Amino acid sequence: MTLFNLDFIKDFFTHNQSNQKDNNGNDFVELKKVPYRWTHGATDLTLGDGLLVYSIIHYMRAKNCVCLGSGGGFIPRIMTQARVDLYDSQIFDGNRDYNWGDIGVTYLVDADNGIGGNTDWVNEKSFLRENFHPRVIIDTTENAYYNFFVKEDIKIDYLHIDAGHSYEDVKKDFELYTKLLSPNGIVSIHDTDESFEKDYIITDDIKTNDHQEITNGPSKLIKELDKKEWEIFNFFNNGIFKTKPASTGLTILQRCKN
Repeated sequence: MTLFNLDFIKDFFTHNQSNQKDNNGNDFVELKKVPYRWTHGATDLTLGDGLLVYSIIHYMRAKNCVCLGSGGGFIPRIMTQARVDLYDSQIFDGNRDYNWGDIGVTYLVDADNGIGGNTDWVNEKSFLRENFHPRVIIDTTENAYYNFFVKEDIKIDYLHIDAGHSYEDVKKDFELYTKLLSPNGIVSIHDTDESFEKDYIITDDIKTNDHQEITNGPSKLIKELDKKEWEIFNFFNNGIFKTKPASTGLTILQRCKN
């Protein structure tokens, strides 16, 4: 027996499902790996650093969750599931509606411009959107900040930063969106482990396609943060088991209380 439902993880979090027909015309469900899940250290049956995101949202009772950038929609589905589970475990009360009820909202912001990776969930009939119901904003993070989050006066309980990976992009996202954090708000920044990229091999086709180095921008920002203002927790597991996938690094931040 395990604390986790491994079939549920495989069928809904680490894979997308689609209905197909075999050569004899028989229906079957095809599972395809969620793109970029490997950057979270996730495998068929494990959530990788998604387990950290889930646990923090659940523990901190986070309702408004914002994900900046997500090629495969891995983190947004974790955000939604944590909120739903808070309701089902009788922590959240009221209406269980995904986006208009009392369990909060998962917001997904992505420019869908191909920089740093492609999305697979833009279609409203995508597996992510039909099963986890994020509120989707197809635009730059800067435009979304000024023209949606500020205008709707949204306070963020959990913020995940994983959009543009240049130092300038990460810094801008951090400086803008942390202005909207609720008093107990949490920030996670993905791709902060420099050691991952030191021996990571990039194929030639990606090198010539506006490739952004994975960890340079996020890790540089983390090093510059004022430790008198931010509590900083780095979760790096690269190299612990060299024959198993590892996360590209996840850093958790919360404003100091003093």
